[in-house]
Amino acid sequence: MAKKLVIKVTAGSDAPERCSQAFTVAAVAVASGVEVSLWLTGESSWFALPGRAAEFELPHAAPLPDLIDSLLAGGRITLCTQCAARRDITEKDVLEGVRIAGAQVFVSEALAEGVQALVY
Repeated sequence: MAKKLVIKVTAGSDAPERCSQAFTVAAVAVASGVEVSLWLTGESSWFALPGRAAEFELPHAAPLPDLIDSLLAGGRITLCTQCAARRDITEKDVLEGVRIAGAQVFVSEALAEGVQALVY
């Protein structure tokens, strides 16, 4: 059975350490051969937009744009439908490879067999 990890990140620049931890764990999992689905919710929603990750800074942390690039190359990034709507973000606004989906898809992924779900 393949290893699968679903990570929901709720923090952005408002809680930089928690945010960075979520992206770092997701990127390390992808590099380790784990199937990863990272969900952007709350303040992390802004990182679905081009250029926004480059504005994020946290000393001694991997650059957020690099982590996002690795996730897009080897995993999946999803922006929460309601979070996007509250921020007036549409599919035409997001980074190439980021999808917008809702709670039903998240629950389906998180409850699939062989999945570990984490929330940051």
